[in-house]
Order: sequence, then structure tokens, then C-alpha cells
Amino acid sequence: MERLQKVIASSGLTSRRKAESLIKEGKVKVNGKVITELGTKVNTSDEIIVDNKILEKEAKEYYLLNKPRGVITSTSDDKGRKIVTDFINTSARIFPVGRLDYDTTGVLLLTNDGEFANILTHPKNNIEKVYLAKLEGIIKKEQIDQLKKGVLLDEVLVKASRVKLKKVNIDSNTCMVEITIHEGKNHQVKRMFEKVGYHVEKLTRKRLDIFTTENLQSGEYRKLTPKEVQIVYSYKK
Repeated sequence: MERLQKVIASSGLTSRRKAESLIKEGKVKVNGKVITELGTKVNTSDEIIVDNKILEKEAKEYYLLNKPRGVITSTSDDKGRKIVTDFINTSARIFPVGRLDYDTTGVLLLTNDGEFANILTHPKNNIEKVYLAKLEGIIKKEQIDQLKKGVLLDEVLVKASRVKLKKVNIDSNTCMVEITIHEGKNHQVKRMFEKVGYHVEKLTRKRLDIFTTENLQSGEYRKLTPKEVQIVYSYKK
């Protein structure tokens, strides 16, 4: 027996928070009965209907994509642009775990397991994200120190746990900087550098927790191993 909102989220249909809202709004039925109480437990044989749609039970799938530049991190796009799910050969209703900007490349996970996605995106789990940024201008020690101390984004102080100058190109007046963060705010890395006076020309996510793009060319993907999935679930609190 598992809690209803967890079963809905794990199906990939929606997030757990949205599932809880749907239950409260009376939009979820179990075996024909409207359920409005959070924490109601169901089993695998129960028929669950969410917002007039039968909840289909499908096997969990987990993928790591080396996201190319110029691709939307979404499951659909009304402008007809290429989306990340276009790269994955599956009929499962997978969705991206978190977001990467249109012009940002690198590590992106996709799954139909809502609980798995929630573990990796929930702030309490303090998941580490490592980016490599190409900046206009040569960053100075004072700005690196400021990023470590923290800058205000949306009136919240966010800090880089590590910042390392990797390469300097005097001729083009650019540099490569590796930055490690734990939050997941919208456009966070670009905005952090802007706060200390630098524009990000290119941005790549090199690592998300244990996951890297090793042996994957841009646009290539692989399935996660059972051990990798197990490691992520071990973070559950």
C-alpha cells in the first residue's frame, strides 16, 4: 500500500504537490469513489482516475541526456522548436528533471518516475550541480570571493560552494570558470555572474550529483543503471 499522491506522482503524470492539489479539489477517484483526504493509501490493483483520466501503470524509465544547445527543456513547445524528449527513443511519458536553459548544454536527466525527480529537485536534499561558464572578461578574485559569500537573487541569498578559474584567453578577453551550486533557481548561474559584472557567453552543466556526460556526445543519451537509481533513492529523507 502506498499513499495516493505518491502513486500519482510516481506515474509521471504530475508532481506530488500538484497531485495533492488535485486530491483536495476532488478531482481524483479510486475505484469510482472521489478521494479528498491526503494520505489515503492504495494498492496496485486499484483503479485511479485523475482529472477524468485513468492512471496508467507503466514501467519506470531513467535516462541521462547530453543536452545540445538550442533545445527546449520541456515535453512540448507551441512554437514547434526541438524539445529534449525528441532525443529519447521511448513511448513512456518521460519528463525532464529540472531545467536547463535553451542555450545551455550538458547533463539532463529524464524519467517517468515523479518520486525520483522530486528527490533530485527538492532543496532539502542539497544536490550538487557543477557548471562550466565562458565569461566575457576575465573574472577577478574579488568577484570569485563574492560568489562564494553569496549574491541576492529574488531577495534570497544564494552562494557558490566552489568557484574555480579554469582558463584565461587574453586575446578574446574571455575566461572559463567552473562553479558549483546547490540551489536550482531560474537562470541561476547566469544571474549570479551578472550580479558580479560578467556576462555568460556559454554554459554547460558538467555534473549533476553523480551524473556526468562522460562518453556521451551532444544529443546522445543512455539509460541509468539500477545502481545509479538506487543511489538517488538513498538520499530520500
